[in-house]
Amino acid sequence: MKHKAMMLHDTSAPLKCRYPPRMIDVHRLRIFRSVVANGSIQAAADILGYTPSAVSQHVSALQRETGITLVERSGRGIRVTAAGETLAAAGTDVMRDLARLEGVVDDLRLGRTSRLTIGYFSSAGRAWMPGIVARLRAEFPDVLLELELNEVPGEQTAPDIDVTIEVAGVDEREGYERTHLVTDPYVVVVHKSHRLARRRSVLLGELATERLVDNDYEDTPWHHVLDRACEAAGFTPRYVVQSQDHHTALAFVAAGVGITVLPRLAALELPRDTRVIRLTRPQPVREIVVLTRATVAHRPVVRRAVELLLQRTPHD
Repeated sequence: MKHKAMMLHDTSAPLKCRYPPRMIDVHRLRIFRSVVANGSIQAAADILGYTPSAVSQHVSALQRETGITLVERSGRGIRVTAAGETLAAAGTDVMRDLARLEGVVDDLRLGRTSRLTIGYFSSAGRAWMPGIVARLRAEFPDVLLELELNEVPGEQTAPDIDVTIEVAGVDEREGYERTHLVTDPYVVVVHKSHRLARRRSVLLGELATERLVDNDYEDTPWHHVLDRACEAAGFTPRYVVQSQDHHTALAFVAAGVGITVLPRLAALELPRDTRVIRLTRPQPVREIVVLTRATVAHRPVVRRAVELLLQRTPHD
């Protein structure tokens, strides 16, 4: 970086503000975060399409308005201070919220004045959501659709419509109406060279000695479905790999690491060289339901979304 591009304040002493700090200029914050991410003013300028001098001026202005030393000279370049790193990291949420706000403005400009949130789990999202969202967008162009993943442990969501797994023994969610969608049976996926690959069905107990690849978080209702079924079959699953998503688990199966047991909905698209086999006696199943917030159940877009969901099956 050329020295003449550096127009930053001397950082040998703490910065002093003549006036109390004002609200941070978001544009300057965005430029500073680019400097931090790229490691230099020159690189940020190249990415943003500015001159190094302009980027330096924005960083200097941000230092003045915050009263914080954000960067220091280091040889012919700069070094981001610990305070600068902290500010840049804290700005992530600000930028995310700002992007969301800008999206709302765009929607209002386009006449979208209504919003609908839909919760989903990953296999339902892959199999059902694209087609359903495409139909809803075509039929209700004034409605903004937001999708929320609802299967991450510890994260609570409260969408308008929630496509989820019914948990035995758990009371119905207050304020929601329940509609049963489908019963989703579990299957086993094996490599084509596996001893069971030519079978159309297997007893669950036949997997007692197999090397299994886990495909979900342990403490989830759908994981417990399989655990209880294995208990009924008289064995405890022997996992050789702990994976937390079915895509990765299927890749392990394709590599010959082991086999995996998962819901049929998650096994609609298989890697090459793998086979899917039906499980019996006992056959684990999960019940997929849609929960609709009672206060919005009357809205045409909500009724249509539930109708489209009811038209889907695990074998679409």
